[in-house]
Amino acid sequence: MDQKLKVFFLKLAIIIFIFYALILVTLYLFQRNLLYHPSENNYYGDKLKVSVSKVKIKTEDNIELLAWYHKKNTGNFKTILFLHGNAGSLENRIHKINHFKDFDINFLIIAWRGFSGNKGSPTELGLYEDAKSAIIWLKNKGLKNQDIILYGESLGTGVVTEIAQNNNFAGIILESPFTSMIDAAKNKYPIFPIKYLLKDKYESDKKIKNINSPILIMHGEVDKIVPFWMGKKMYNIANKPKYSYFSKYDNHMMEYNEELLETVKKFISSLN
Repeated sequence: MDQKLKVFFLKLAIIIFIFYALILVTLYLFQRNLLYHPSENNYYGDKLKVSVSKVKIKTEDNIELLAWYHKKNTGNFKTILFLHGNAGSLENRIHKINHFKDFDINFLIIAWRGFSGNKGSPTELGLYEDAKSAIIWLKNKGLKNQDIILYGESLGTGVVTEIAQNNNFAGIILESPFTSMIDAAKNKYPIFPIKYLLKDKYESDKKIKNINSPILIMHGEVDKIVPFWMGKKMYNIANKPKYSYFSKYDNHMMEYNEELLETVKKFISSLN
């Protein structure tokens, strides 16, 4: 090979390496900005059709979380603790919780630290603390684990699988769950060593085996953010009793149609 050509390819390789290294550093430093999107808004003006009380839940590290609480009858009905995904405010979930009025349940939906005007910055450990604080808040209302249904949406499924381990909750609902954040990030950034870069790993596939509460897993087969195979794998490795709702046409944000709602309603009824 011509000496000039060798020098050219060497310089090209160095430029590519430097460029790749810069991307790695950027991904590492700003990874949480890529993972958590508190200001993203897909709220289209849905109006609340169910009564809620706006409450504040204090965490162990002194952060007050905004939450919406709907109390119907805590003596006779289960209570859903709804843990939302990685983007948007509580208002972004109005179209979902409006349907809860048709169920015989109470519910508490919390906004993560750094979301919906809450102080703090979201991290894996921080979100675990937020969810545990919400459970303590419910227990101070007289509830036990057996009265609580944990409902995780997308990122929230990673939090649910963490706190549900080795605990006897009434039930678990996972909507669009991922196996781990490592797998989800690899799907988006396949050419980078994600395993070594990622701070917040949410390794749900390692934890779901420790959940013995009844579990319902829901996932859309055309999910473009969390591939369907992840939800299917989570279902396959989950302990019984387990139930599934797999939609052929749903993307990541599942449609709350009659079939899905009937599935959720039957699951809740089976827990009483």
